[in-house]
Amino acid sequence: MKTTTTLIFSALTLILLSMSAGAQTKQIPFKVPAYEKFSLANGLTIYLMEQHEVPVISVSAILPAGAIYDGSNSGLASLTASGLQYGTKSFSKTKIEEELDFIGASLNTYASKESAGLSSKFASKDVDKVLPILKEVLIDPIFDKNEFEKERKRVLTSLDQAKQSPRNVIASYWDKFIYGNHVYGNPLSGSPATVSKFTIDDLKNFYSSNYSPKNAAIAIAGDFNSKDMRTRMETLFGSWKNNGAAQANLAAQNVPAIPTARILLVNKEDARETTFLIGGLGIRRDNPDFVAIDVVNTVFGGRFTSWLNDELRVNSGLTYGANSRFTPLKNSGTFAISTFTANKTTEATIDKALQVLDSLHNKGFDDKTLSSAKNYVKGQFPPRYETAGQLTGLLTQMFWYGFDESFINNFEKNVDGLTVAKSKEIINKYFPKDKLQFVVIGKSEEIKKIAEKYGPVVTKEIKADGF
Repeated sequence: MKTTTTLIFSALTLILLSMSAGAQTKQIPFKVPAYEKFSLANGLTIYLMEQHEVPVISVSAILPAGAIYDGSNSGLASLTASGLQYGTKSFSKTKIEEELDFIGASLNTYASKESAGLSSKFASKDVDKVLPILKEVLIDPIFDKNEFEKERKRVLTSLDQAKQSPRNVIASYWDKFIYGNHVYGNPLSGSPATVSKFTIDDLKNFYSSNYSPKNAAIAIAGDFNSKDMRTRMETLFGSWKNNGAAQANLAAQNVPAIPTARILLVNKEDARETTFLIGGLGIRRDNPDFVAIDVVNTVFGGRFTSWLNDELRVNSGLTYGANSRFTPLKNSGTFAISTFTANKTTEATIDKALQVLDSLHNKGFDDKTLSSAKNYVKGQFPPRYETAGQLTGLLTQMFWYGFDESFINNFEKNVDGLTVAKSKEIINKYFPKDKLQFVVIGKSEEIKKIAEKYGPVVTKEIKADGF
């Protein structure tokens, strides 16, 4: 018995000492690691960040070649980005795949609404094998016709399948409804009508018009020597030519305010659920209240224990999940409440979501709620930038949106600086209350009268081409 008591006492002592030490140790706020930034003669911006903890190198590139440059050819930016991997001057598509697979390296090319990019990860010992491939993928793609035809068929099949699930396509309907004819309304995926008409020359022309070094950036983080890597980058990318006239900033055109509440009802005859978004225009990425908005949205709909999820899922059982999000871009953005429910509970779910939004505006929240949200946001922050790949992504985002490391370095300070009084200002200024926009996908026969309760309804068929 004496031995058992001694062991228990010793264990408790260790626990208390551990707790005491933890209480005395203040977590050090995350700071952006040191990096080097420079530009080549052709205008290409380079970021180098040495990280020697793991023998790995990550590369990210970003260029102004996203869906906003599609014009009437929606889906072209996405297909062009995929086409970078169809083969290059020195490497066939098969050769690229075999070379990278053999050494366990990864390569991804993509397009988003505003930009296109490349990401890669490989062992630092393989830098001489991988960088020349990445260079040719960006600078010397050949856009092989046979590979293009295969990819186009895959995309057309994917487009058809996507509309079987409203949650896969509601964002495209939302952007088109909110942004209208603005380039931010361009659907990244395109539509069967546009994609089926593309030729390999369309990809080549899009590449020639939009892929150039002047407005692009490449970020490299990992296990390397910066002086040596700078020489490599100058040698590999210094010959990249700027082609054609200066690229216009198409997104700079004004996004008009929406004067009244509206509802887009997308009819899906076989739908057993109603999927919807409610909101309106949001914020630009450079908004000075970005951090405060993030904290307030955490309370409202940004985490599992948010007000929206508590009311709609936990307390009411109307849905399996509800959230809210801001989607900021360079020159505009949106805010949306998002959820889904059974057809028979459509009205109750929409009303409940609006009640939670009203409560946010009318009651706000107290210090305890704000403190919880602050701790959550700060706890989520450092893990975003733990790997070399996450850090290169951060550097290219800094380049793209025009913010520097002070945004990151002061993040926790800015979170802590938010007060209840300031949060009320944030709610009133950025969380829409009137003239709300609704995009609802479901069985029109059962929910159209419900939709009309919230404003004038425009109806589309989900089977119709595009969004």
